Amino acid sequence: MTKDVFDCMRESHSVRNFLQQDIPEPTLTRILEAGCWAPSAGNLQPWYFYVIKNQEIKRKVAEACFEQNQIENSPVSIVILADPARSNEKYGERGAQLYCLQDTAVAAENMILAAYGLGISTCWIGAFDEIKIQQAVEAPPRLRAVAILCLGYSNEADRPAKERLRIGEVTKIIH
Repeated sequence: MTKDVFDCMRESHSVRNFLQQDIPEPTLTRILEAGCWAPSAGNLQPWYFYVIKNQEIKRKVAEACFEQNQIENSPVSIVILADPARSNEKYGERGAQLYCLQDTAVAAENMILAAYGLGISTCWIGAFDEIKIQQAVEAPPRLRAVAILCLGYSNEADRPAKERLRIGEVTKIIH
């Protein structure tokens, strides 16, 4: 049974301590499918998902992320990479510099929401050395790392819903 998407948005939060329990393959597949269902400019889908279960590779990725140990602690980490050249073919420099990153970030968010809906906790990591990440996962140089998601069953106490700015503080309606 999955949660309502609005509950997922309101309740999900970054988890850094995970139980050492495998994620069932059908569940992991559904999370990856959610990434594939993300919208993208021109439907180019300029993303790649490198799913890491190997402890040695996770250690290298954690090093490239300035020793963020939740990577090694999580049963699965996903390195999410963009292919700027794919977006460049249709949209030029703006596609390569912006659209592919936006598209790939949306895919990552889809995966976070799907994971939470399926009872899997996540942690988005954006601080890393891109070159070291590429090397750790043996990605071709044309791909650019955008985010790393740690996935697993939480080993942390439940938290109250996170505080957010009010709609009126971040919204301007133009008539």
